[in-house]
Amino acid sequence: MADLDRYLRYLQRDDVTELVLQTDKVAALKLTSGALHPVTKNPLTSGHVVALLDGVGWGPMIPRTDSGGQTHTVSSNGVAYSCRIARRGEHLQVRVVASASASASSSASASASASSISSSSSSGSRARASSTEAVIAEAAASIDVARSEPAAARSSSKLLSFASRAPRCTWQTGSARDRMHALLREARESGSTDVHLVGGQPARLRRLGELLEIGDPLPAAGVEQMLMPLLEHAGAGAREQLEQLGYADFALELPAAGRMRVNFARGRSGLKGCFRCVVDSPPTLEGLGLPRELAKVAEYHQGLAVVSGPSGQGKTTTMAALVDLVNRQKPHHIITVEDPIEVVHPIRKAVISQRQVGLHTASFHRALKAALREDPDVIVIGELRDRETVEMALQAAETGHLVIASMSTPSGAKTIDRLIDMFPPDDQAQVRSTLAGALKIVVSQRLVAAADRSRMVAAAELITGNIPLWSLIRENKLFQLPSLLQRGRNYGMIRVEDSLNELLAKGVIDEAAAKAAADDPRLIHPGGLKQASTTEQGPPPSTLGAVRNMFNRTRKENP
Repeated sequence: MADLDRYLRYLQRDDVTELVLQTDKVAALKLTSGALHPVTKNPLTSGHVVALLDGVGWGPMIPRTDSGGQTHTVSSNGVAYSCRIARRGEHLQVRVVASASASASSSASASASASSISSSSSSGSRARASSTEAVIAEAAASIDVARSEPAAARSSSKLLSFASRAPRCTWQTGSARDRMHALLREARESGSTDVHLVGGQPARLRRLGELLEIGDPLPAAGVEQMLMPLLEHAGAGAREQLEQLGYADFALELPAAGRMRVNFARGRSGLKGCFRCVVDSPPTLEGLGLPRELAKVAEYHQGLAVVSGPSGQGKTTTMAALVDLVNRQKPHHIITVEDPIEVVHPIRKAVISQRQVGLHTASFHRALKAALREDPDVIVIGELRDRETVEMALQAAETGHLVIASMSTPSGAKTIDRLIDMFPPDDQAQVRSTLAGALKIVVSQRLVAAADRSRMVAAAELITGNIPLWSLIRENKLFQLPSLLQRGRNYGMIRVEDSLNELLAKGVIDEAAAKAAADDPRLIHPGGLKQASTTEQGPPPSTLGAVRNMFNRTRKENP
C-alpha cells in the first residue's frame, strides 16, 4: 500500500476538498461536487490506517479510547493540513483537509501540542479554517454518537452501519446520471438501507425501518432517465430480462455508493427502481451483535443451517458473516448460489466460488445439482424458494456437506413448518425424518430501532439441533416448540423475547420497540432481562425438592 504522502498530494488540487480514511472502507477523496472518489481498490483495515498515519508521524494523535477526535494542525513535506481522527472500538476514521491557515514551521510544532486549527490574521484564512472545522465536525458526527452511548451497549450491540445521520437533499442538480449516483451516495452516507424511485412521487429512503420522502416529486420520464444508465453496469442479461419479463434483478457497484442489490420493474407509473445497500465487506457475528452460539455453525462438517426472518431484516448480512467465519477458519471449498451476488467474499483460508442465478446458472436447482459434483465442503444458498431447491439442500446436507441457506419466514418454528409443507402430504413423513437428521441450527432475526434512533440492532431467536427438537419434528409435534424454547437454554436455544429483554436491560432499545418486535409482548419486562429472570425462575428449591420426593415415593410404592 502506498504511503500517506501519495494521497495527501491530491489535496493540492482545486477540485479536491478532503481525504477520508476509514476502517473497512476504501480510501477516498471528497470532491468539490460532494462526490467521493476512491483511491484504493480494497478496503482499509485498522492496521493499514495506523501504518499510514505512523508513516508521516501522525500516529500519536490516534485516540486510545472511543472519541470523536480533536482537530490537529499537522504537516508533511512542508505542507500544512488539518486532521481529525475519530475512534469507535477498533474502527478508525481519519479526515484530512489542506490547511491554508498555518505555515509549515508552525505546523511542525503544532503536530505535537495543538488540538485545534490555528487562526490566521487575514480574514480569508480565518474563513478557511472555520469552514474546515465545520466540514470535519460534520463528517465525524457518526462516531460522536458513541460518546453518549453506554459502553455496555456499544460492546454488546454494534452498529449495522458505521455512519447514520439525517439525509440531505444534495442530489437534485446536474445530469440524470449524476443525480442518480448522488442519491445512492446520500442513502449510503445517511445509514439508509433502501432507496425507492417511483414516477410521480418523491424519492424515498428507508431509514430505521421507515420510508422517508426526500426532495420533490419526480416525473416518470425523469425516473427512467435516472435508472436506465445503470443497466450498463449490469450487463446485457439484465436489459433483456427487463424487456422480456418487465422486471430485472441485478447487483451493481458504484465508486461513491458501494455495492447495491437492484430491482427494476415496470408498472402503471412507468419504470421504478428499488435499491438495497449491501455491506461493503463481510461483517463479523460480534460486530452484528448476534449470539456467540451462532458461531458453532463453522464447527459443523455437515448439516443444514437456516437464517430466517422477515424481508429486510438482515438475513443476507448474517449469512455473509457465517460464510466469512468459515472462510477465515477452515481450508474448505465454499460454493455460493445467489440471485444476485450481494456480498463479495475475498479468498482467505477457503476457496470461494460465487455463482449468480441468471448469469452463471439457470436456476438454484440446477446450480445445486452441479455443485454436488464440484467437491464442495460448504454450499451457500441465497434463498430456499421452492420444493426442488429444498430437496437438493436436504440431499446435500445428508451426503456430508454443510448447507447454509436463508428463508423469508417470521420465526424459527414457521421456518421448520415451511420446509415440511413445501412437499406433498404423502412425502412429508419422509421429509420430517430427513430434516430431523440434517437440521443443525435455525436463527430467526429481526431488526429493532435503537432507543437513541441512531441505528438498527439485531434481536435473534436461536433454535439448535438436539434430540428433543428432532423428536418433535419426527413426531409432527412442532406446536410444542415454544415450550422447548422456554426450557432449552442448556441446549443453546434463545427465545426472541430473551434477546429483546437483554437489549432492554442494557438500555439499547426501549420497551415499546421491544414489545412491538416480540412474538409474545407479555414476556417483555420493564426491567429487561433482570426482571425476566426473577419472574420466570419458577418455584423455590424447597418446593422442587418436595416434588422430587413425592415422585420417588410413588416409584417405591409401585415398583
